[in-house]
Amino acid sequence: MVIEASHQAHVGHISSALCICDIVAVLYGKILKNIPGLDRDRFILSKGHAALAQYAALQLKGLIGKSQLESFCQDGSHFGVHPEFGTPGIEITTGSLGMGLSVGAGLALSAKMKKSTWKVFVLISDAECNEGSIWEAVMFAAHHHLSNLTVIVDDNGMQALGKTREVLDLQPLESRFQSFGWNAQTVDGHDPSALEAAFASPSPEPRAIIAKTIAGKGVSFMENKVEWHYLPLTQTQADLALEELKGKS
Repeated sequence: MVIEASHQAHVGHISSALCICDIVAVLYGKILKNIPGLDRDRFILSKGHAALAQYAALQLKGLIGKSQLESFCQDGSHFGVHPEFGTPGIEITTGSLGMGLSVGAGLALSAKMKKSTWKVFVLISDAECNEGSIWEAVMFAAHHHLSNLTVIVDDNGMQALGKTREVLDLQPLESRFQSFGWNAQTVDGHDPSALEAAFASPSPEPRAIIAKTIAGKGVSFMENKVEWHYLPLTQTQADLALEELKGKS
């Protein structure tokens, strides 16, 4: 779905979406409760440029129709490169990196004060941790013991201008979150069983799951190549990508 929709719309951000597909699949398939009810768990895709992965999950869950997904980036469509509030299944508008976790922490505190049972899950990128607002939210969540808050860090080691460690080294992320009072662990972001186990592990403190992923996962010519943060696919490339992905499914 990611390949087909991005090719039809002739837009990029493909590798950013592919690397989180396993995470989003586990969340929507196994973890998030009561979607789309009032007492639903809240999911925020803070790295909003990867919205195609979330749109695909929403369509597979029956929360949006196939025609809505096919309208991606078309005139008059609700479904743009970044998710916008008001679109079915989207909690907040994201794309301004560093903001999603702050909103998520506020939602988690609200749920805690109201003694509500729903939880908040926020997916951020490793490079997004360059933003100071991320660490303000991390401190806030630890201070308020927001055990109903989980952040998933898409740790693919890549960002818009190159390798994350070369732009601003953030490692080791696990111990950084732990030093702020979070329960943090590192998992294979492409292993559904490991992801599900990490989500299910109880914690009295906010939880950080550092998901090691591969940018452009599943497409050989795209994996760990910074240019696929931007480039759209030609017809030949789209055909090859679909062939490779179908062969690995």
